[in-house]
Amino acid sequence: MRPILVTFAGGASGPWRTWRVDAVIGETLPVTERLVVLEGEGARSPAKVDWALRGVVSNERYVNGAERAALEVRQAGLGRPEATCAALIPVKKSEAWWGLTQEARREIFEERSHHIATSLPYLPAIARRLHHGRDLGEPFDFLTWFEYAPEHAEAFEELVGTLRETEEWTYVEREVDVRLIRDGYH
Repeated sequence: MRPILVTFAGGASGPWRTWRVDAVIGETLPVTERLVVLEGEGARSPAKVDWALRGVVSNERYVNGAERAALEVRQAGLGRPEATCAALIPVKKSEAWWGLTQEARREIFEERSHHIATSLPYLPAIARRLHHGRDLGEPFDFLTWFEYAPEHAEAFEELVGTLRETEEWTYVEREVDVRLIRDGYH
């Protein structure tokens, strides 16, 4: 997969209206009226933004072949007309996490925290895409973007709550939860 640079820009314009910003762990982000998601190196940001977070969509990490196949079969694409709710959840993990080997992180991620196994039953109702920001020098290591229909909001809360209770989340030192609604929907 060719890497895709994605910028999430919070400000006064964009198709997504912010309805909630929560600091889960650590410092929050400034509350903005709207959010725009820009893809590609040449994507132009609105003239005035309050904050911008960048990440790269690239090869999957911590996933084995069987898990990748299961995700590919179930995962819905972004931009579905019925998916009028979204969440941007930026996460920064501790240096203790990054000091572990790839194998040790995989062990915590899936073998003990069951991140993928826990998420699979929520697909395809909840679509997601992970963006890596650590190698770009960004303030967050991961930016996860979720889209779902309003009738799946309770399931989304359940999923996020379950993941936050895992061993993997003990390595999170900053997390912000930004909730959004696409214009024209309630």
